[in-house]
Amino acid sequence: MPAHYFITGISTDVGKSIAAAMITEALEADYWKPVQAGDLDNSDTHKVERLVSNSRTTFHKNSYALNSPVSPHAAAEIDSINIDLKKIKRPKTNRDLVIEGAGGLLVPLNNKSTILDLIQPDDCVILVSRHYLGSINHTLLSIEMLKSRGIENIKIIFSGDEHQSTEQAIQDHSGIEVLGRIEQEPYFDKNVVLEYAEKWKEKLCKK
Repeated sequence: MPAHYFITGISTDVGKSIAAAMITEALEADYWKPVQAGDLDNSDTHKVERLVSNSRTTFHKNSYALNSPVSPHAAAEIDSINIDLKKIKRPKTNRDLVIEGAGGLLVPLNNKSTILDLIQPDDCVILVSRHYLGSINHTLLSIEMLKSRGIENIKIIFSGDEHQSTEQAIQDHSGIEVLGRIEQEPYFDKNVVLEYAEKWKEKLCKK
């Protein structure tokens, strides 16, 4: 059975799309971003597609492509639509599927649902954490939210400059396995993504 990997973050701009590209490449998986808000001509799907080298990955269409670069619920309101979770259906594929969320877990999709509601109990959740003041709290809260929904298959990716005290505190308090870290690279291209993908292959969640 193909596995589903849900990529989420502790906040915005922590490196979810880069991490999604690396995991997609490592597994030669399919990629899907259910909800894209803003930047439709250079969306996260476009960015990941430019970073993936293999020819097997299929990039599936967004369920919702919204015009404004704001929270999905607000972007949907601007576009005069309502995001309906019943219309967010995972693409059918025989390959592993990498799913990229928007922002953090409690980013609203409508007046009742959040990104967390898109995650299924048997998903492998990859939580991307980046050091800043408050990031320990945000990371541990995210992990607790996932566990409260019965999600136990969780791994952490740290991104940006290494901060040993922060990263050790997160590991000590959460007990969650660290998949790896994305360094503060001068740039990301297919070759850089491929290097990380090769390192992470063996440690990725397997069903």
